[in-house]
Amino acid sequence: MAPVTPVQRVPPGVREDGEDTSLLRVEPAGRVEGVARVPPDKSISHRAAIVAAMARGETVVENFLPSLDCLATLQCLRQMGVEVDGPDAAGTIRVRGRPLQEGGLAEPADVLDTGNSGTTFRLLCGLVAAHPIFVVLTGDRSIRRRPMQRVVDPLRAMGATVACRKGGLAPVAIQGGQLRGVRWRLPVASAQVKSAVLLAGLQAAGRTVVEEPLPTRDHTERMLAYFGATVERGDGWAAVQGGQHLRGQRLRVPGDISSAAFVWAAAAALPGSRVLTPGVGLNPTRRAVLEVLAEMGARVQVEPAREEGPEPWGDVEVAWAGPLRAVHIRGARTAQLIDELPVLVALATLAHGTTVVEDAQELRHKESNRIEELAAELAALGLHVQTRPDGFVVEGPQRPEGGEARSRGDHRLAMALTVVALAARRPSRIHEARCIQTSFPGFAALMHQLARPGGGCVVEEDRDGR
Repeated sequence: MAPVTPVQRVPPGVREDGEDTSLLRVEPAGRVEGVARVPPDKSISHRAAIVAAMARGETVVENFLPSLDCLATLQCLRQMGVEVDGPDAAGTIRVRGRPLQEGGLAEPADVLDTGNSGTTFRLLCGLVAAHPIFVVLTGDRSIRRRPMQRVVDPLRAMGATVACRKGGLAPVAIQGGQLRGVRWRLPVASAQVKSAVLLAGLQAAGRTVVEEPLPTRDHTERMLAYFGATVERGDGWAAVQGGQHLRGQRLRVPGDISSAAFVWAAAAALPGSRVLTPGVGLNPTRRAVLEVLAEMGARVQVEPAREEGPEPWGDVEVAWAGPLRAVHIRGARTAQLIDELPVLVALATLAHGTTVVEDAQELRHKESNRIEELAAELAALGLHVQTRPDGFVVEGPQRPEGGEARSRGDHRLAMALTVVALAARRPSRIHEARCIQTSFPGFAALMHQLARPGGGCVVEEDRDGR
């Protein structure tokens, strides 16, 4: 089959009635090979902008991710009077902070629309709660289905007036004001909620302690410390003293390890594959995906770079080294892999043995119900995955047939389906592909560039020609 023509980005592909008509067409590839420069880290980009808004003076963030989610964060900050320049063509933004000690944020004239970004929504709740302003936060249909009570409750306990829809759903309205520190134990491991409480606690009177049932990513703790805060940390907890002053900084965002996971999974799946990803973040709370890929049988080589700024980073090469093996994922490892589980489950369909994923019930509350909907869309490509209340059981190896699948508006589902479609018997089409823009602009072009021989990805804007 003739090679397809690469494209640079997923086009809008959205009609006036809101239907996403974009397509990601995937043709089987013999292998993937080359150098893959993955997008800047989404989690770190969000936090860099939000912490900069709390700091005195100007912050310069290089290699900021210009995805839909991160651009939503910048727009919300602008609505509250924060001066934000960029991102420019080089991916640099400049943020002039409005710390509480210097008058704080301005009350927005309109609702803050966080789009599809749960990180934007929850972290902004923590940011605004200490400011004497009225703020209403909402988002797209997915955001309005996600659980927000878990961030509403601690902010209420700290003294903010917070209202939400029945069942703890967005929109959320916050009348901010003087907060007091709390000791809060998270009922569910969540880096977003932990971050929201720490951001609020830094602006509260007294000390705030957040306890978590399982370790989650620590980007917020690292970012606050880099901006000059004292952050206490222990086994299963983090704490801040209110009233600390942050100072503007200069930093560079490393490549996103969660985005790189899709490229690595393709390299692990297809015989003869080898992909080098330079400049990827190597935060210890995010490296479990590399450990699991190695356990599944991939060859993984990591060359750490000198640590600069708040985050470690380095170059990672992943190569096919033989047939894949099943793994068992549970407990703390599940919490650390929460964003990578969709592609690891998809990859497990190609592995020999029985893969079990436990303690992953949080996947039901992401951009989609990632347990049921991932299983349904893998089935559309000819793969069988058994679902459990808290995860999956996967018997392998299986061979995907290819066919028609849908993203369900979930960027990580769309990309996970693409990975297995590269190994399918016949071409596949992933409908509703625009959501990939929320985290990985240029995904289709990159996968097409890496695919050898002949296969790859192309995006069609509108399947009906409208």
